[in-house]
Amino acid sequence: MIGRDLARRITGRIAGRVALAAVASAGVGLTILVVGVQVVGADIFRRLMVTHGSAADEAQAMFDASVTVVVALAAAVAVLASLGLAMALARRLARPLERVGAAARRVAAGDYAARVPREGPEELVSLADSFNQMAAALAEQERIRRDFIANAAHELRTPLTNLQGYLEALRDGVISADSATYASLWEEADRLVRLSRSLDTLAEGDAAALPPSLQEVDLAAAIRLALELAQPAFERAALHLETQVPLSLPARANPDQLAQVLNNLVSNAVRYSPPGGAVSVRAERRGGDILVSIANSGDDIPPDDVPRLFERFYRVDKSRDRARGGAGIGLAIVKQLVEAAGGRVGAESGGGMTRFWFSLPG
Repeated sequence: MIGRDLARRITGRIAGRVALAAVASAGVGLTILVVGVQVVGADIFRRLMVTHGSAADEAQAMFDASVTVVVALAAAVAVLASLGLAMALARRLARPLERVGAAARRVAAGDYAARVPREGPEELVSLADSFNQMAAALAEQERIRRDFIANAAHELRTPLTNLQGYLEALRDGVISADSATYASLWEEADRLVRLSRSLDTLAEGDAAALPPSLQEVDLAAAIRLALELAQPAFERAALHLETQVPLSLPARANPDQLAQVLNNLVSNAVRYSPPGGAVSVRAERRGGDILVSIANSGDDIPPDDVPRLFERFYRVDKSRDRARGGAGIGLAIVKQLVEAAGGRVGAESGGGMTRFWFSLPG
């Protein structure tokens, strides 16, 4: 209530100032007109009347009885008209500003759906557009924040629940402390460690004030190394690998971050390819950059999900299948590292193939 009262007072002040400015401008113009008529016009009128045989006093009386009365009435009408128009203009300007203030208070209170209608002069329409864009961006950030918290809680809850179940079973003697039990415990603990490392990578990227140290690297050699490290996984899944990579491909990147990007994308392709499927890796130099793409066969990703693939913790697999889904952070790390190096990332899916790509400065 206090905020609304303050906004009304501010709006009233703006309207009053606009009205005063308009009346002052009209008053200056009328003053100049009245002085011109009463001084210059009266002198010319007297001279003309005297030239035609009238006395000066008689000429002045005629002037006052006709022109002066007309000027006075015209000035009064002009002042009233100016005041009315100024108040109307002030209200027209103040109303959109009051709406912007009300919408801003709603956003500050957490209502990110608040929008401002596009009305008024061009400048106020531009202000409304800017405000609506800001509100939409805040709403999107709030959605991402809520999803992040919910997904992070789920990813932590699953291994912790499993660990708790194993430990309770060991405590109660339900299961024996053999190598298989310890292997299961280690797997859950390792999952938590990998999740914490991924979160550290994201946090370090968010907090970095300076760009990463870039140097000349052979991107082709880095791709071949990533594929060599993933070779056992290709063989276990009986995947067919097709590569189109030149012998040498100089680029500017951070070697460690480049290796992480390639390993994440290759692992992602292996994870989501069906047994006996195919993976294709291509790299080429374009005009001012280098394009690397890694595609795999498998189910198409729904079109609505494709733009969100690089969000943190976002996964198309709503069932969160542990064997395939991972933690949903790998692609977010890829996006962060590539953009930090001055590149871009993207994804496409259709026709039984899903393709992830990134570019780096050449």
